[in-house]
Amino acid sequence: QVRLVESGGGLVQAGGSLRLSCAASGRTSSTDTMAWFRQAPGKGRNFLAVITMSAGHTAYADAVKGRFTISRDIAENTIYLQMNSLKSEDTAVYYCAARTGEVRFGVLEYDYWGQGTQVTVSS
Repeated sequence: QVRLVESGGGLVQAGGSLRLSCAASGRTSSTDTMAWFRQAPGKGRNFLAVITMSAGHTAYADAVKGRFTISRDIAENTIYLQMNSLKSEDTAVYYCAARTGEVRFGVLEYDYWGQGTQVTVSS
């Protein structure tokens, strides 16, 4: 089993920045690919960014490209999401996810999920 724990959420003003962390523990050999998703109130869970843990290849959703950056620390089995130029529409619960194998973008493609961390952007 893999356990994912997110941290770093909070309240920030529009235009500000936050950095989220997601630490993986347990069977981390299963976390070839890790990603960030978010879910706004009353809406579905949407892909934001993904990274391969070995090579560090990344991909982003258009909505966050150029504002958010995903990175990893292999030694710590941790990924990060640096979020800049935050907007009110970025308000959501942010989830970390992991899967074994190649990059995928769909919610159903991921086997392991964290509990989520709330990000609220005030305008």
